[in-house]
Amino acid sequence: MAFLSLLFLFNLLSVAHSQTPQPPRGVLIDCGATVSSVVEGRQWLPDAGFVFAGTPKNLTTANLVPILSTVRSFPLQGNIYRKFCYVVPVFRTGKYLIRTTYFYGGINGKDSPPVFDQIVDGTFWSVVNTTEDYGQGMSSYYEGVFVAQGKTMSVCVAANSYTDSDPFISALEFVLLGDSLYNSTDFSKYGLSLVARHSFGYNGPIIRYPDDLFDRYWEPFGEHNPTIAGVRNVSVSGFWNLPPLKIFQTELTTTLPGPMELHWPLASLPNSSYYIALYFADDHDTSLGSSMMFNISINDVIYYHDLSVTPAGVVVFAKQWPLSGLTKITLAPAAGLNIGPLINAGEVFDLLLLGGRTLTRDVIALERVKNGFQNPPIDWNGDPCLPRQYSWTGVMCSEGPRIRVVALNLTSMGLSGSLSRNIANLTALTGIWLGNNNLSGSIPDLSPLKRLEILHLEDNRLSGEIPPSLGNIESLRELFLKNNNLTGQVPNNLIGKPGLNLMISPGNQFLSPPPS
Repeated sequence: MAFLSLLFLFNLLSVAHSQTPQPPRGVLIDCGATVSSVVEGRQWLPDAGFVFAGTPKNLTTANLVPILSTVRSFPLQGNIYRKFCYVVPVFRTGKYLIRTTYFYGGINGKDSPPVFDQIVDGTFWSVVNTTEDYGQGMSSYYEGVFVAQGKTMSVCVAANSYTDSDPFISALEFVLLGDSLYNSTDFSKYGLSLVARHSFGYNGPIIRYPDDLFDRYWEPFGEHNPTIAGVRNVSVSGFWNLPPLKIFQTELTTTLPGPMELHWPLASLPNSSYYIALYFADDHDTSLGSSMMFNISINDVIYYHDLSVTPAGVVVFAKQWPLSGLTKITLAPAAGLNIGPLINAGEVFDLLLLGGRTLTRDVIALERVKNGFQNPPIDWNGDPCLPRQYSWTGVMCSEGPRIRVVALNLTSMGLSGSLSRNIANLTALTGIWLGNNNLSGSIPDLSPLKRLEILHLEDNRLSGEIPPSLGNIESLRELFLKNNNLTGQVPNNLIGKPGLNLMISPGNQFLSPPPS
């Protein structure tokens, strides 16, 4: 069911517009850069502290803005459906504008850039296809609004079945938004993915910070519709979505009193539900009559009836409106009104159903297991289980709403380091396969793993004694420990344990002969 609301401007304490506002709070990451930089008074950080895979590269394209002059690329070979993630510290429950920027610059040696996926936490965000923009010499950006569920958020790029060269990224931005922005959205269930944001009747450069307090991009839209633009001196003090005042200085309107049709967004849209916000403000003389009033239809379906537009301004928004294909917005003056309608700006977001999250304690435990390895799999960042097709290498997860890690299979992965005791915190594990690696140290106490059925640690360099607690795991039916450096006694509760397939020799140095 579509939900439609009308919000009038409310008065706020005025701020002197001659003063430059404080830069938006957040983290700006210059991907592939090795040193920090300051661009237009805002600091960009090198990306090494946020990502642990990929290769930084310098572009040779002339006259690039600094942020586009480097990229980080990620290897395609052997990594189909593996994700490479930036992990960024955030404020829990903070609402963030996340923007990714891509400029190919020929880094892969092919004429066209690769097409690949981008992911936020456990949610598939979008396909990244920069081919058309790059063909016109432009960068591409993607923008979304998401609420942080924890103390970090991850943004990942990932090769899919039609990626033909290494995925890459140029810049990543996290901007903390005010609580009132887009607050009709249930961010516990949904994210917003920007489809279009335009200032109508405007032909200048993109409107952004400092005009927009949160550095949102308002693109010009003055050449695509057979209407005229007029400069208006409208007094606007603030909306819940806090649009910049500059978008109300121009408008699309008509010289005739009849309906006006606006074909926007320009692209054909997939069948989905969308958040739509349309902005209006009028400064015509209302002393001789009522305010401007008109009806709004989208694809010939009434969107709002008898909208009254005054100098105070108004925004009409729908938090879930179905769209598919091309979109036509019709603004029809009310009966008896002899002036044409107008529109100043608009935003459209695709409503993304969030993909969920792996249980937090499992994520923490896996991160600590990862820290015990000297060379963990390169895709062990971001959400371990989600999206499903992009789960971590060797990690198998449960179905259903409560996502748990149920098995680890890292056989013959060339792992070195030690097996962290925190693996015992993955209490849903039924199987662990870590055979044929170079793991050293002792076998930790795994008795909390009450569901564990299979444990393969053979062909490593593990030392110390076999923990007697292994014999107390009632579900254990297969235990392979051969070809390590284990010593001491074989626990009695393992010898002759009913239903247990036990393989502990050759290759260990027990004090008494193991069972035959």
